Amino acid sequence: MDLGLRDKVVIVTGGAKGIGEAISKLLTAEGGIAVIAGRNAADNEKAVAEIVAAGGKALAVTAELGNVEDCKKVIVETVAKYGRIDGLVNNAGANDGVGLESGNPEKFMQSLQNNLSHYYNLAHYALPYLKESKGNIVNIGSKVATTGQGNTSGYAASKGAINALTREWAVEMLPFSVRINTVIPAEVWTPLYETWINSLPDPTEKLASITSKIPFEKRMTTSEEIANTTVFLLSSRSSHTTGQILYVDGGYTHLDRSIS
Repeated sequence: MDLGLRDKVVIVTGGAKGIGEAISKLLTAEGGIAVIAGRNAADNEKAVAEIVAAGGKALAVTAELGNVEDCKKVIVETVAKYGRIDGLVNNAGANDGVGLESGNPEKFMQSLQNNLSHYYNLAHYALPYLKESKGNIVNIGSKVATTGQGNTSGYAASKGAINALTREWAVEMLPFSVRINTVIPAEVWTPLYETWINSLPDPTEKLASITSKIPFEKRMTTSEEIANTTVFLLSSRSSHTTGQILYVDGGYTHLDRSIS
């Protein structure tokens, strides 16, 4: 299936690793152009080099996304290079463990700054170009906004806000034919997830405990499976889909996890 993404310019935050990397690579395999934005210049350049080696097109922009000026920089550099923006994938963020009891007001606000503010800031600065191209935004959220997790108030608040903003922006952008949707992962095997698992006393036992609670096939979702849905939403093949929150999680969030 041709998704109609050839030469479409899409910004992917955190696009050098994990879910973001899978999105960048699939997007470029479909003929699109990935603008990979994140704080680690070496990771960004490595991801771009791999895409180019595979015959794709990509640009790296080093940015501390919690900083407003750096968000503006991502948009400015993208437009300077390509003259347009067709899509924005808000993906960057990290579960930083700022809890109600374990955190404090300063850490909570910093968590919102790191995990939420750039979703708004990038959308705001990209908006004139998205309106011109009748482009779209795909936000990457988290099941934590629906299920709760414990000890992660800042991250949960950010992801809950992202769900709300998806519906809010979808309404606001109706007159301009700009679509906004969110993809919700649950348990996805990424480098960050692997680092967390390996920090535990018995990683193998913990991983087995987690996967046993994933209803569909008792396995973790892959980054590529998140990318498949995300890139489809970016494409004209989903041309009448907006304001939706799609769960790509093997049934983790909504099915009864006690089912054996």
